[in-house]
Amino acid sequence: MQKILLGKREPAPVLRTASLNYRDLIIVNGQYPWPLKDSVVPLGDGACVVQAVDAKLTRFQVGDRATPIFHQGHLAGAPDAKSINTGLGSGLGETLYHYGGFDEERLVKIPENLSFTEGYSTMLAPGDIVLIQGTGRVNLFALQFAKASGAKVVATTSKKKADFLKQLGADEVINYKECCEWGEVVKGLTPNNGVMHIVEVVGPATIKKSLKAIKIDGVISMVGFVVGSPAPDQPSLIDTLLHVCSVRGIGVGSRLQFEEMNRVIEANNIHLVVDKHIFKFGEICEACQYLSDQKHVGKVFIEIQV
Repeated sequence: MQKILLGKREPAPVLRTASLNYRDLIIVNGQYPWPLKDSVVPLGDGACVVQAVDAKLTRFQVGDRATPIFHQGHLAGAPDAKSINTGLGSGLGETLYHYGGFDEERLVKIPENLSFTEGYSTMLAPGDIVLIQGTGRVNLFALQFAKASGAKVVATTSKKKADFLKQLGADEVINYKECCEWGEVVKGLTPNNGVMHIVEVVGPATIKKSLKAIKIDGVISMVGFVVGSPAPDQPSLIDTLLHVCSVRGIGVGSRLQFEEMNRVIEANNIHLVVDKHIFKFGEICEACQYLSDQKHVGKVFIEIQV
């Protein structure tokens, strides 16, 4: 296997794990709404160990465990049009290989309390109520951070996964398959005030229900989408005014925010939820199907053997 030639600011990382996101499925299925380079290889999450460093490098040493930041051009501050077009897995680079080269400024150290399979892949006040949807890695991470902040969590999921969410700390769990109008049910649990934060990951199919559940002056954070086909009765911009709430799109944070998050992970001894089925390097198709069928609980990883 040929190793990639490295530049002066590039430590030599050996990739140990890569992980799947719904974004990768959208790219594979030809549904990605933004431009892609030809022959793109998806996957933008991964964890590595530094095998060698140049004498001029200052951020990493041999043996350090690291993970690349997603937007390689976003180190700190507000994102701009240039930095948000530097995402991994869309033509700039990817994590599905054994050896790679990343500028040291575009890597962060993995928290000491996390394993390789945990360390790929909101402002809250105690007593705030947060709504999460399902058992994907974003939702479970949001649940863990919310509980660490002293917030209460309401979760929607299927009956099969309800007990797991309760064990992880969810205060209330609603079966969305049995309760189609869960937005009104969530609001009734508060009671009738609504929740302060909603992590909206499904998209067009559930945003109307999220608006019914949100509190006055609450925030709905749109974090990607799982179901892309809009419902026929989509809410309009005026609905945010009628509900007196904020709906905002959330992208991937900067390197500075990544490092701040890692300090919170270490301080609270938070461990990421990793699906029990870890796929081998040659099982990428099976891993994609597993994620698409929503059989997972937490992060779906691909183990890279060196």
